[in-house]
Amino acid sequence: MSLSIRNQIAGTVTDIAHGEVMATVKVRLDGGDDLTAAITLESVKDLGLAEGSAVRALMKATEVALATERVRGLSIRNQLPGTVSSVALGGAMATVTVTVDGGALTAAVTRDAVTDLGLAAGSPVVVLIKSTEVSLATV
Repeated sequence: MSLSIRNQIAGTVTDIAHGEVMATVKVRLDGGDDLTAAITLESVKDLGLAEGSAVRALMKATEVALATERVRGLSIRNQLPGTVSSVALGGAMATVTVTVDGGALTAAVTRDAVTDLGLAAGSPVVVLIKSTEVSLATV
């Protein structure tokens, strides 16, 4: 199956916390960083997820935010350190590709954000992704 979601990083399930309808699934990315996905219990069952399951974490570029350092006092748990590898500027929007341990992620942000944050190839950044915006696929 081909997908339009360009952000796909491989990892292994390390923990599943079951709620009444949703579960949080912790994934250790191949590069060593941890990522949390909040998915339905039905999805956990349908995918056959358990500790040790090989998965791909999928995130739309429009759901990826960037910061110049870790952010405290924020509900977003997924904060992955990385380095900007490229910036493609458009008239109003930009795509910023960030190398993180285990792969690369692309963020769709405003051109103003690129300017305000001073983003360029080589810039250190932190990728921010809400756990509810992370989907999982089995490998």
